[in-house]
Parts: sequence; C-alpha cells; structure tokens
Amino acid sequence: MLKILKYSFYDLIRSRWSYVYFLFYLILGFVLLFLNNDVSKAVITLMNIIIILVPLIGTIFGVMYYYNSKEFTELLLAQPVKRSSIFFGQYLGVAGSLTMSLVLGLGIPFVLYGLFKSDAIFDFSLLLVTGAFLTLIFTALSFNIALANENKIKGFGYAVLIWLFLAVIYDGLFLMSLIIFKEYPLDSFSLAATMFNPIDLSRTLILLKLDISALLGYTGAVFKQFFGTHQGLFMSMLMLILWTVLPIWRLVHKAKQKDF
Repeated sequence: MLKILKYSFYDLIRSRWSYVYFLFYLILGFVLLFLNNDVSKAVITLMNIIIILVPLIGTIFGVMYYYNSKEFTELLLAQPVKRSSIFFGQYLGVAGSLTMSLVLGLGIPFVLYGLFKSDAIFDFSLLLVTGAFLTLIFTALSFNIALANENKIKGFGYAVLIWLFLAVIYDGLFLMSLIIFKEYPLDSFSLAATMFNPIDLSRTLILLKLDISALLGYTGAVFKQFFGTHQGLFMSMLMLILWTVLPIWRLVHKAKQKDF
C-alpha cells in the first residue's frame, strides 16, 4: 500500500493542478493579510472560502484521478496486491497531496506574518484542521461515486450534485424546516441536522471559536451552549472523524466486491 500511496502522491505533486491549487492559497493568504492587516479577520474571510472551495476541489480531484488512472488500476489488480491496498493507497495519495497544498499554501503567509505571536493561532489551526477533514471526507465520497459509476459523465454529475446538495441545497432545506416548524422546540433537531452535514459542522465550529455565534441566527444560542464547550468540540471532531471513516470503509468494501 505504501508504494501505491507514494506513486499516487508523487504523481499528483508533479501535476500542474497541484501547483495551481497551492499557489492559489499562497497568494490568497498574502492578499488577505495585506488587505485586513489582522489575522483574526483574515481567518473569518478564509473560512467562507475554504468551507465551499475545499469540498469542491476534493470532489473533482478525486473523480478525475480515479477515471484517469483506471487503466493503471486494472493493471495493478492483475498483480498479487490486495484490492484494499490499491484503492486505499490511491485515496491517501490524492487526499494527502490536496491537504499538503492547503496547509502549506495558507501556512506560509500566516507564519511569515507572525502567526505564532498572535492570539488567533488556535483559530487558524482549527481552520486548517477542518479544511483537512473536508478534503478527506469529500475525496472519499468522490472515490465512492466514481467506483459505483463506470460512466464518466454520470460520475462527474453525481459528484458535483452531492457537493451542491451539502454546500447549498441542504442549508436551504434546513432553514425552510426551521421556518415551517418554528412553533416547535427545534434545539435537538438543529444540532442533529448540523451533525449530519460536514460542511455545516465545520462552519459552525469555526464561527463559534471566533466568538461570532450571532451570525448563526436562530440557533446561535443552542450551538454556543453545546459546541462552545469542550464536550461539544470533542463530539464535533468525533463526527468529522466518523464522516471520514465511513466513506473510506465503504470504498474498501465496495472495491473488494466490484467485478472489474
């Protein structure tokens, strides 16, 4: 598995799209720090970009890599190598390269600006952690979608659709539910609905740690009471880990059963 991981990782590192992804965050970090002149404000702006862009890039890269390396994967399947090692290694290679581009691209300008001397170091670290989790989650989801669909057009379509649903449509349905059932106690429902969407969960965590929970609107007080505690942070991280592990488990399970 390590050899496959190294090959996938180095293959993507040599790709020009990895450099574009890295340079985008590098330039974005310098520009935001230049315009805001404050690490905390730059973190808030970055949150709005990362929450939407990172899942999209992870989804697209995962699907593209699977379909582009399909012939090489079939060649590996003919060798005495475990299927789980092949697909898990490829997944880690893609997710690892994207995560490294994100962390280095944003980390370099903030470190040069004096992040370690700033009070916002924990907020920025949480931003990178949630960004890494979103990369792992949506790359795993994209591999699952590509593995279940031989047709490239369908695979890309379903991948974009699941990102669109979790990033945009889910929030609309959530808000509509709060408006329709506003006469009922919705505290537990709001917490559960947030837990079942990794994008909303990441956004909520960052907003609360930045002490701007008022931006969450109706359920801000509820989220502040739960997510603002150490228990809430632990449960939220546990849910993000669960969101990461389940798609990976399904990917390995599906790969073992699939007839290539």
